[in-house]
Amino acid sequence: QVQLVESGGGLVQPGGSLRLSCAASGSIASMYGMAWHRQALGKHRELVALITGGGGTHYADSVKGRFTISKDNAKNTMYLQMNSLKSEDTAVYYCYILLNGGSSSWGQGTQVTVSS
Repeated sequence: QVQLVESGGGLVQPGGSLRLSCAASGSIASMYGMAWHRQALGKHRELVALITGGGGTHYADSVKGRFTISKDNAKNTMYLQMNSLKSEDTAVYYCYILLNGGSSSWGQGTQVTVSS
C-alpha cells in the first residue's frame, strides 16, 4: 500500500500563499488519480482539487483561480499551490491517491491556518 506524507502547511496572513506537497512512498505513475481534500473544524471533509493520471484537473468552485494542483511523477509527489488565501481556507488538508488496481490511501493531514 502506498503511504502518503503531506508537508508545507502553516500559518499565513490573508492574501498570502502556501505550497503543499504530498510525497508518496511508491510510484504514482500508475495511479487513477490523486486529490487534495480539506476539513475545517466542525465541518465535513470536502474535495479541494483532483488530478488524474493523464494530468486532467478539477477544482472546487471555492478555490478556482486561486489554487493549482500539479504532480511530478519522477518525484512521486503531488503539489497544491495556494494563492490569495482567505480565512475560510483554514483547515486540515489531506492528500488522497486512488491507484489503478483499486487500492487507495490517505495522508495524515497538514494544518493550514489563514489569519492576521
